[in-house]
Amino acid sequence: MIDTQKINDLSNKIKGLVGSSPLADVEKNIHALLKSAFTKMELVSREEFDVQTEVLRATRLKLEALEAKLAAIESSTDSTIDKTINKPNA
Repeated sequence: MIDTQKINDLSNKIKGLVGSSPLADVEKNIHALLKSAFTKMELVSREEFDVQTEVLRATRLKLEALEAKLAAIESSTDSTIDKTINKPNA
């Protein structure tokens, strides 16, 4: 779910700035803090997002097809009812 590569890249950049100074502990804490924050956000990967986007697109297409079918059935039913009501008695 979480792109740990991006977290590691950010961590490495901070590590490069800090070097082997006492600030190395700060870098470790920042890394842990960022990882924890991203985990709590319940982020999804780009792949998961794209899959859900495709599912939504397919669902919309099915909904539109069903709406068209329903409209045709309703139209046909209305037409049949009108013919029955307006039929002269023999």
